[in-house]
Amino acid sequence: MQQDLSRAVHALTLRVKYADTDKMQVVYYGRYFEYFEAGRNEMLRASGFEYTRLEALGVQLPVVKAHADYFSPARYDDEIVVESFISELGNVRITIHYDLFEKNSHRKLVSGYTTHAFTTAQGKLMRPPKVFLDAISSAVFVASRDEHK
Repeated sequence: MQQDLSRAVHALTLRVKYADTDKMQVVYYGRYFEYFEAGRNEMLRASGFEYTRLEALGVQLPVVKAHADYFSPARYDDEIVVESFISELGNVRITIHYDLFEKNSHRKLVSGYTTHAFTTAQGKLMRPPKVFLDAISSAVFVASRDEHK
């Protein structure tokens, strides 16, 4: 069931909070995964299919793989842009790619992805619901897998 639609990116702007930084006022590396989550949630919301709607259908999306490449540090009070898009959609998994930039300079900070399995509340693998596929297909947030190899 590999889907291959034209790429559309959802962008979310965030400001780095002091609590997100270490003693040097540089964003702690693990925080970027929280930024990924914020981008993912807002991308789904923009498609018209919030995560809470998936939960109401009995679907969960646990992370089964996460990866980040760090290029440049973000610092306290920087405005950053989280660009998110679906890079792969399979029978029971979805991969979302993220690129983070400093808003004013467009300096690339981090690039990464998370892969999620579609599961029941009991953890059994399942296919994504058709209403979810329809929503994200109409929003065109799916990218060709070859674009990010």
